[in-house]
Amino acid sequence: MFADPRRGHPVAGFGRAAAALEGRLYGDSRARGAVFTGVCVGAAAALGVLAERSGRPAVRCALTAVTAWAVLGGTSLAREGMIMARRLEDGDLEAARARLSHLCARDPSGLDAATLARATVESLAENTGDAVVAPLLWGAVAGVPGLVAYRAVNTLDAMVGYRSPRYERFGWASARLDDLANWIPARVTGLLTVLAAPAVAENGTREAVSDSWRILRRDGGRHPSPNAGRCEAAAAGALGVRLGGANSYGGRLELRPELGDGRKPEVEDVRRAARLSRAVTAGAALAAAALALGAGR
Repeated sequence: MFADPRRGHPVAGFGRAAAALEGRLYGDSRARGAVFTGVCVGAAAALGVLAERSGRPAVRCALTAVTAWAVLGGTSLAREGMIMARRLEDGDLEAARARLSHLCARDPSGLDAATLARATVESLAENTGDAVVAPLLWGAVAGVPGLVAYRAVNTLDAMVGYRSPRYERFGWASARLDDLANWIPARVTGLLTVLAAPAVAENGTREAVSDSWRILRRDGGRHPSPNAGRCEAAAAGALGVRLGGANSYGGRLELRPELGDGRKPEVEDVRRAARLSRAVTAGAALAAAALALGAGR
């Protein structure tokens, strides 16, 4: 119901604290990176444990609600997709390129409308897993500590989990921990995307579900990430598009395998991808609630 605040976001505060700690601990080694990751995630989890143990049930309920709001990003993610859709529909490529950084770290300079549309669709698909499904599932099984610890892991990966000269070794622990934390949620995201495919079906409900499941099984493991490919492949099948190709990150070109066998994404597919993200978000909320109830939380 409520998107991220424009200023003073708790996750941004964690990011600033982590950046300050990085300045003190940084060294070009996996060991130092592991210590950095352990301190940041451990501190977040410890705060979560203290929060969950404090007060009466009503207080714990309020703390859980506030924490869930702080770590979830589905509403803002879908809104960013719609902003990109409007700018691309208006033909304002400069504004669209400037906005792409809100969704991913790709170099937007020189991207045309079709490539910007593909980048947006891929980012919406992948980030629905990171921003919605994963935190909800971790919260369902581990409460407030699960919520904050997962968001800490994911934030560290976004900060230092790069294969760059600075972070190749220092960011290794953060990147691998993020892969581990997202392993099950990414596959759940793929399944939820298959179930949500009717929300964006162009050629019939049954065909959309069948195509999404087929592409998920066939192409989900082709992506260099052990998790992102599951989310993107299922979305490609649901939308009837083909994702993947050349991406530029800070001057470094990466060639990603193609996912799906439909047409290339077009501008109108951005709105469909945002709608699909919302449908997966709703499914994830129901699944997490059922999981929490089943676990006696």
